[in-house]
Amino acid sequence: MFEQTFKRLDDVLWKEAGCTTELDYTEQSSWMLFLKYLDDHERDRQQIAELEGRHYSFLIDRKYRWNTWAAPKDENGAFDHNHALTGDDLIEFVDKKLFPYLAGFKQRADSPDTIEYKIGEIFGEIRNRFRSGYSLRDALELVDELQFRSQREKHEMSALYEEKIQRMGNAGRNGGEYYTPRPLIRAMIRVVAPKIGERIYDGAAGSAGFLCEAHDYLRTDNLSTSDLNTLQRHTFVGKEKKSLAYVIAIMNMILHGIDAPNIIHTNTLTEKISDIQNKDRYEVILANPPFGGKERPEIQQNFPIKTGETAFLFLQHFIRSLKPGGRAAIVIKNTFLSNSDNAAKSLRKELLEKCDLHTVLDCPAGTFQGAGVKTVVLFFTRGTPTQKIWYYHLDPGRSLGKTTALKDDDFAEFVTLQEAKADSAKSWSVNISDLAPESCDLSVKNPTKTDDAPLRDPEEILAEIAALDAESADILATIRGIL
Repeated sequence: MFEQTFKRLDDVLWKEAGCTTELDYTEQSSWMLFLKYLDDHERDRQQIAELEGRHYSFLIDRKYRWNTWAAPKDENGAFDHNHALTGDDLIEFVDKKLFPYLAGFKQRADSPDTIEYKIGEIFGEIRNRFRSGYSLRDALELVDELQFRSQREKHEMSALYEEKIQRMGNAGRNGGEYYTPRPLIRAMIRVVAPKIGERIYDGAAGSAGFLCEAHDYLRTDNLSTSDLNTLQRHTFVGKEKKSLAYVIAIMNMILHGIDAPNIIHTNTLTEKISDIQNKDRYEVILANPPFGGKERPEIQQNFPIKTGETAFLFLQHFIRSLKPGGRAAIVIKNTFLSNSDNAAKSLRKELLEKCDLHTVLDCPAGTFQGAGVKTVVLFFTRGTPTQKIWYYHLDPGRSLGKTTALKDDDFAEFVTLQEAKADSAKSWSVNISDLAPESCDLSVKNPTKTDDAPLRDPEEILAEIAALDAESADILATIRGIL
């Protein structure tokens, strides 16, 4: 129903000089979609109030409402071109009046968990990138064709928006920062199995894919009114540092049915983890923290295990943020399992001592388009030390790429075998007593697979490189002597 409208909107953005990347296309689509959603949402609430004989006070002043400046209508409900701003007048209104007005909601809001605060946060962080008021006018008229009134409409919109996020994620080398493959997320959720009444947290929310998929998993047809209210208001918590990802996360959750998403715009790692109290802990944590980031020394001071590796700091935060008995599924680079530096060894030891690391999912190369790293998923429960780890090597039987990405069926065997931790050609278990106590090396080593050479210790590799360098230097010195 809306697919052609989205394609035409992308065409307008592609021709706009101020928008040059997939990130720009998604950002600009997001603020327009948000304002159209807000207008539909307010008109729905107004109609409900009228039916109940109540007065409804609009959040947005009349001159800044969608139907006043973006899509004015005449008395017959048709688009009123005579009163629609365009060209330079439209750009000046949006840049100098609309955005400053909307950004001011942050100061006027009662608390951070209100929709007013979200409005202010969003429009205080992003900017209008349109330079042509005529292109913006075309984009606004296309967005006005979209509707957010029914669940069916929202469902289609959410699917189209997810496709846009996926294209944005696949466009750059930092794709995993914005987009985690949805089949992987759904498999992680099926293993963790969240329940209504549990709080679900992602401290590196990105586009909120984990929270949106968890919502879809829990949103069944037989929920009571009380359950629906719990799901809507008391279940999902996300934190995101980057402005664009924050805006996308808000819009993505709205399209999945969360009216006032509890996404906090903050750097999670600035929080001192020793200050985390029980009220700050969660029953379920699902996350894919950034790969390969480096944190400044002052950030590292918030953690007992000092390291510049962003993902290692996030893992410490997640361990501390779980309630006793809480379950987590965390995506991390596979080098975490075997790195020989002190921080990695200390973190593995802490994970094994404080949590039951019951499952490690070994993901194939190409799981994250453009990221260039191999990953694993750590599944653990806080409160009891690890006794045995079940490994599963995911092999979809093909090389992964943009047209051959992971599908839900690729995870079917993993999810089935994981419940009983059954052994197979792709799965095996390791007793914690069999690990080297000093290194706590957790490397993926399938005992049933004999054709590959065993993984070598990094120290051994470095020693061999140094020896080869020395040998090369001796050979060069001999050659120079001959010359």
